[in-house]
Amino acid sequence: MSQNIVDLIFDEDALADIDGALTTLDTRLVGLVALDPVKRRRLHKMGDKSEAFCRLAVDVLSGNPQILPGNFDLAALQRDVAALDVLRVRMVRVQRLYQRMVDTEMALGSDIMSNSVEGYNYLKVAGKSAGLDGPRKQLSARFKSKRSKNDPDDEDVLPAAGRAADGE
Repeated sequence: MSQNIVDLIFDEDALADIDGALTTLDTRLVGLVALDPVKRRRLHKMGDKSEAFCRLAVDVLSGNPQILPGNFDLAALQRDVAALDVLRVRMVRVQRLYQRMVDTEMALGSDIMSNSVEGYNYLKVAGKSAGLDGPRKQLSARFKSKRSKNDPDDEDVLPAAGRAADGE
């Protein structure tokens, strides 16, 4: 029986809306930065414990701005905390959506691979009498082991039933 984990069709209106939403995100999130690996490694990192420290520091500094030198930008620090809080709410939504997209991509790939292998198995049986030996040989290259590449008399090898293909 054919595998069909997901059956998804995007109509033109939906794609236009999706692309418009992505364009809006790109446009409205113009202040986001992209860090190169070296910069990313060198930055101070704020984990959970550090975040608690930072939030307390911001609260104390906000309540006592007179202790800060004139060149300390408390307002920028407060804006950063506010922006972080606002960004995180959206990140959670985007991460959930992204994970669903990744899972759907995997399910689609699995459906395609599973059904292609099933169809190939039918082709091996029925294709011999239908003059499809050439295409069958082309398809069999996917399942050739290293040993069988050296031995032209070796029959093509398919993954065992129920075993996932190697993902190539």
